Amino acid sequence: MTHNIMVMILIYKRNTSDLSWAAFPRTHYGLIMVSAFLHPFAKPTRTDFRTLVRGQGAVVYDNQGNQYIDGMASLWYCAVGHGRSDMAESIARQAGTLAAYSTFDPFTNEPAEELAAKLVSIGPMPDSRVFYTSSGSEAVDTAMKLARLAHVQAGHPERTLIISRQRGYHGTAYGGTSAQGIPPNREGYGPLVGDVEQVPADDIEALATVMAQRGNTIAAILVEPLQGAGGVFPPTEGYLQSVRRLCDQHGAFLIFDEVISGFGRLGTWFAAHKYNVRPDMVTFAKAVTSGYQPLGGVFVGPAVRQPLEADPAFFLRTGFTYSGHPTACAAALTNIEILEREDLLNRSLHIGKRLSTGLQALADDGMVAAIRGDGSVWAVSHHPHNDPVVIRDRMMNLGVITRAIGADANTFCPPFVISDAQIDQIIDVLATALKAN
Repeated sequence: MTHNIMVMILIYKRNTSDLSWAAFPRTHYGLIMVSAFLHPFAKPTRTDFRTLVRGQGAVVYDNQGNQYIDGMASLWYCAVGHGRSDMAESIARQAGTLAAYSTFDPFTNEPAEELAAKLVSIGPMPDSRVFYTSSGSEAVDTAMKLARLAHVQAGHPERTLIISRQRGYHGTAYGGTSAQGIPPNREGYGPLVGDVEQVPADDIEALATVMAQRGNTIAAILVEPLQGAGGVFPPTEGYLQSVRRLCDQHGAFLIFDEVISGFGRLGTWFAAHKYNVRPDMVTFAKAVTSGYQPLGGVFVGPAVRQPLEADPAFFLRTGFTYSGHPTACAAALTNIEILEREDLLNRSLHIGKRLSTGLQALADDGMVAAIRGDGSVWAVSHHPHNDPVVIRDRMMNLGVITRAIGADANTFCPPFVISDAQIDQIIDVLATALKAN
């Protein structure tokens, strides 16, 4: 049975002092029926959400019988596609055995241990360990904490500064919000975490200047190798290699935020492989389970783990109730097995080539201002007269889901199981939406 609980909101003019119903002429108030669910990244007063009820492969369906090609893999994460019975069976099997249990001292579980070993085997630092979270936001906050803590344990408590880049999206917990390079996502939340600074996104000279000034106080540089939610911006040639050299020069840790770019999005397991740069920590989430269960984490490389392991009496006082959640870890193991068995990392490259070719054709025809991306993550930048939210809504009405980002971009990040025909349909629908002006 489905229960729809609705809440009445009374909207009134700010200068009206009498809030009784009788005092409100019809022109001064309105009743808006809103769900009891307060949606993330949405207007609290919005009422016209589309209710999705089912998914299969690269398509999702709403409760009105409409179907949509999922051009965003939900929110960058559904790599293996929707409605997979093998994923559901894996989750049910584990839930029927040991659904959940804390991994705080002194407990562990088999899926968490097996997954950690598997992740290290495919990760960018083969001598790392894995710390589990339930989301990318938690992963980023944990990486920031571990960076500072490792310096404390190494005898350098003065190293507290975290430097991130403009346009970077690092989640919405307080640490990640403080490191946000997207200003609207920081506004209104009061004092944020201290000693966190942003530099221009691809300006290595600006970063070098700050590091020269603050070198002996820097804990870590936090970088999305491919910036995603900020508008899909691949790194400029040589930028990440230069950041690595600066970190080595100044004794800072390099953190790659791979919540979006991990698990095959760029045709390699991680962007660190793609761009041939070795970080000290890597955050992950999203496609580790293709969204079938909430799971995230941090690869903790040797430069960070060694200070934490140096003192046998040291006790790590951080973690989450669901760190190493066995059902989530079982889902991740099955998800990774599917990625390997179905050769979906190579499929990601094929998707990216076909998608970018179609988008470039629109740019060549002058329909969009530019395209940018890498692997199977792409964006179009619009001419000033096109509003990306309007384009999003037009495309959705024509059966394709895209995401509107910032003032001028729509993004595409489809499941790896999308067909060539469905990719072509994304391009055709985008063209139709653009011609509707």
